[in-house]
Amino acid sequence: MLDIRQIREEPELCQQRLKARGGDAWQLITEVLACDEQRRSGETEKQELQQERNRLSKEIGKMRSQGEDSADLETQVRGIGEKIKAVGETTEAADNRQRELLLQIPNVPHENCPVGSDETANPEIRTWGEKATFDGFEPTDHLTLGGKLALFDFELGAKISSSGFVVYTGAGARLQRALIQFLLDLHTREHGYTEVNPPVVVNRDCMFGTGQLPKFEDDMYGIEDNAHFLIPTAEVPVTNLFRDTIQKGDDFPVKTTAATHCFRREAGAAGRENRGLIRMHQFDKVELVNVVHPDQSVDQLETLTNEAEKVLQTLGLHYRIIELCTGDIGFSATKTYDIEVWAPGQNEYLEVSSCSNFGDYQARRMKLRFKDEDGKNRLCHTLNGSGTALPRLYVALLETYQQADGSIRLPEALHSYFGGEEIR
Repeated sequence: MLDIRQIREEPELCQQRLKARGGDAWQLITEVLACDEQRRSGETEKQELQQERNRLSKEIGKMRSQGEDSADLETQVRGIGEKIKAVGETTEAADNRQRELLLQIPNVPHENCPVGSDETANPEIRTWGEKATFDGFEPTDHLTLGGKLALFDFELGAKISSSGFVVYTGAGARLQRALIQFLLDLHTREHGYTEVNPPVVVNRDCMFGTGQLPKFEDDMYGIEDNAHFLIPTAEVPVTNLFRDTIQKGDDFPVKTTAATHCFRREAGAAGRENRGLIRMHQFDKVELVNVVHPDQSVDQLETLTNEAEKVLQTLGLHYRIIELCTGDIGFSATKTYDIEVWAPGQNEYLEVSSCSNFGDYQARRMKLRFKDEDGKNRLCHTLNGSGTALPRLYVALLETYQQADGSIRLPEALHSYFGGEEIR
């Protein structure tokens, strides 16, 4: 949620940066300011009325002590009480409307965020490694490979659930488990993360806290009349572990990781880019969440991105880093890098991680603060990134390490986790 003080002091700048996102959210700034003015003037009027009522009440007390008739003043006091109630209701309505509007406004892009209308304007920042080459055969896709090796079964997934779900089987299930363990060990042992295992069902407050609500409610799996939700990402429960807390500045950065199932309704649309494991209603992901001092978040985004990159480097997978432009950046983010891994069987890059700095946008919603050197409570900054999402990492592994005979030769980093060097 944006800072009302920033909107009040720099309305044109806020509108300008919101315009760069596209859409019409920038137009809400005017209504927010109107609500703010009504709320603030109402508070002032209410205080003045209360002061006048207090003054008259003292007069009434004096008159009664002297045996004088105070009926007229008492009538005035009752009238003032009715005005205070009416002004209070109007002020409360303005305050509620202002909060409702603020929840609909996305974060402002960082001043260094590239300007553009859609993903075609996303600049490539860097690449790592080389695209896999294959001697004597054309690489096939993960659907063919997985089918021949009986690694997963979409028909079984549809049988017990619906389309967009899969059952991993045999060596395929073992590979999924090996990848999760590898990712958690890498981030906890080498990158200093504390592992947690949170619920995958969260309440509405959590979804508001990280910015999924109110805008994306229809994309989520709601239960109990949307009083609770299946999580779209571990970002939601992990970041909300710190909701309504005051952190110790000496502990920054606070780094937490979790492996969870994730659930998204919007997955599974028709099209080649969504075939197989690439876009699912349920998938596994290892998430990285950082809570930091405001002065650290810009540099910490680079560190977080490097930590997610280390996954692909360790597995020997070619990838590229792109920065999202203003028209493609997520609702709550102020700056984002996407990591896209090369999948030879798809002959394209697949997003496997999105690393974002949210500034104080989520922290303001969650009342996530720290005490500074002067003893003043200030808002933390939050960041998160996939470290990484399993389905597309799984796809890239199968397609990169496929052999001419249809087997998969696993990278060395996975041998001990999988319990072998290849899948046949």
